[in-house]
Amino acid sequence: MPKSNKIYLDFASGALPNPSGIHAEGLRARKKLQNARSKVARILHSRSEEIIFTSGGTESNNLAIQGVVFAWQGKGLPHIITTNIEHSSVLETFKMFQKRKLAQITIVPVEPNGIVDPRKIKKSIKKNTVLVSVSYANNEIGTIQPIKEIAKSIRYFKKARAKSLVPSAYPLFHTDAVQAVNYLDLNVEKLGVDLLTLSGNKIENAGRVGILYKRKSVSLMSIFGGGNQEMGLRPGTENLPAIVEFGEALEFVQKIKEKETIRLTKLRDYFINKLLHSNILTNIGMILNGDSKNRLPNNVNITIPNIPSDLLVIELSARGITTSAKSACKAGDNKASHVIKALQVQGKALHSEQDGSLRFSLGRDTTKRKIDYTVKALSEILNKLKKWYI
Repeated sequence: MPKSNKIYLDFASGALPNPSGIHAEGLRARKKLQNARSKVARILHSRSEEIIFTSGGTESNNLAIQGVVFAWQGKGLPHIITTNIEHSSVLETFKMFQKRKLAQITIVPVEPNGIVDPRKIKKSIKKNTVLVSVSYANNEIGTIQPIKEIAKSIRYFKKARAKSLVPSAYPLFHTDAVQAVNYLDLNVEKLGVDLLTLSGNKIENAGRVGILYKRKSVSLMSIFGGGNQEMGLRPGTENLPAIVEFGEALEFVQKIKEKETIRLTKLRDYFINKLLHSNILTNIGMILNGDSKNRLPNNVNITIPNIPSDLLVIELSARGITTSAKSACKAGDNKASHVIKALQVQGKALHSEQDGSLRFSLGRDTTKRKIDYTVKALSEILNKLKKWYI
């Protein structure tokens, strides 16, 4: 029996025990909860009390961003910084604050390769900047952001402020690390972040649960009303089975991370090379979105001009190949991905409004044989469609 199924069977005999209860079952549940919290903390090189469990990445991002802004109340209008390719749970939250006139926002554009210049982040920091939020790795094009360099810029700003006799914990630095969890270093001390988001959605056999790491010294205001669970920041009875599953899955990912990253990087580069040298793809003008090397090992994102991405997704699906046109959170809105639109070359838009993208996600069952089949299938589809669209 898979371990993930057994965890749920442990709780299946009746009503789930409440970790806040003082009875024997409650105490046992609390111990399971604390064990899972300790596992996550060890992996992040943090304290257990700095780990907050939520329902998912979107909630964790909102708790981080809104919690910082609302904690600043009464000290003047806060200023917050992010990039133009963030996940919608970050970008839309920033825009909400601007629309409601609760904060000034700066959205820093990324470079043509989908990576933000840390110097532009540094230049955007103001005296009233309370938060910088930059994703560790992008959810659509997989580009890895220079988190350590951005953290260093923020530290320099704080040191300069301290010399002017106005020491402050601000600006705080948050990173959405949901996409990075399987492949990149999660040591919060090395990264230099104050807040970090994780989600079980991107980890095989992990529960549907989110994590927010909050440095002990960081002041957050709860954005919910209710009980005092999760350090008083996230009321409601914890989803204990999912949390236990998350802890187990995260531990397993750390054990295979190095080996799997090396394997997938080779496959990713093989896939990109095959795409770039396919006759029909070259003739049609296929574009690789994002930096060719500084990206997650499991991500390949391309644009094929003039052919609707949704149509390509359907055609590939009919051949047993699962891909996506953009973030699942924005599926069905009939608009081109804001991430793809953000990529520019020499000041001109790289893609038209009609052009979308195809995101291929490699995994533990990906092989060269499957990649060869995918490239062949895509070529056949384009040969069929080009007479209508090109």
